[in-house]
Amino acid sequence: MMNSEEFENGGCGMDMREELRQINRFAKGELTAEQVYAFSVRLCDNEVDRDFERFDGSALERLGELFLGKSGIFDHQWSAEGQTARIYRTEVVREPARVTAAGDEYRWLKGWAYLLRTEKNADLIAEIEGGIKKEVSVGCSMGRSVCSVCGAENGGCQHVKGQMYGDKLCFTELREPVDAYEWSFVAVPAQREAGVLKKRFGQERGDILTLRKQAELGARYLKGLRQEVVRLAMLADDGLDGQVFAKAAERLEEPELLELKRAYEARVAKRFPVMPQLRGTAAAERSDETVFLV
Repeated sequence: MMNSEEFENGGCGMDMREELRQINRFAKGELTAEQVYAFSVRLCDNEVDRDFERFDGSALERLGELFLGKSGIFDHQWSAEGQTARIYRTEVVREPARVTAAGDEYRWLKGWAYLLRTEKNADLIAEIEGGIKKEVSVGCSMGRSVCSVCGAENGGCQHVKGQMYGDKLCFTELREPVDAYEWSFVAVPAQREAGVLKKRFGQERGDILTLRKQAELGARYLKGLRQEVVRLAMLADDGLDGQVFAKAAERLEEPELLELKRAYEARVAKRFPVMPQLRGTAAAERSDETVFLV
């Protein structure tokens, strides 16, 4: 059976160095982040597909092992010229809230693939990014195929796939994978959700850097807020030990700091009332601009 699952990029949960380490297990030379384009792909799942076949849960686990290092090609044409990418990591994703047509928990096999950033691959990368090259299908060999209605193996019964027998849908359950050959970009995959996932590998680095910058800005904001609270506290109370209060302020978060800031601003305003810039009638009657200079 040839089938696939939607390509979705990113969400890998690893930093870039670890991703590169995984990729370089399959490279002869040491590749850098600038040399590779990596993305994640939904290879296959345990839902009943368009051919009324499905992988069982344990088959997905085994396929995850078998697809490591396997090439991505086009339309299942076994040609070295068509090799485009290679799977370097896999994971079975579980979705407990979703139930398959067979009545069990929905699971799918996620693979991470990479290809080289070469002139030859530039158009393919652009098509992946643009959602043109999206659907995929897998080629593999299974040890057993079982009828969902009667349990007969390898087509040894009269039940027809896609037909209902009472309240049972007839489909073939594929078990015990023997080999995984390749995965291909195709026009219409057997599995409806197979395809390219949305976040590319390089974008994850940008996301991490953005989060880091946001964290740094937040840290600077809190530091400045704490310093302002300490300053106001010392203005409001001459007897306050600034060092002790500063250490205490380090343990406070924004809500407490803002409340203290408001309270100390009010006390400072009472202690040091603002004096008017213009004093007396004579000054008020002056019309030259120097009245407003401090």
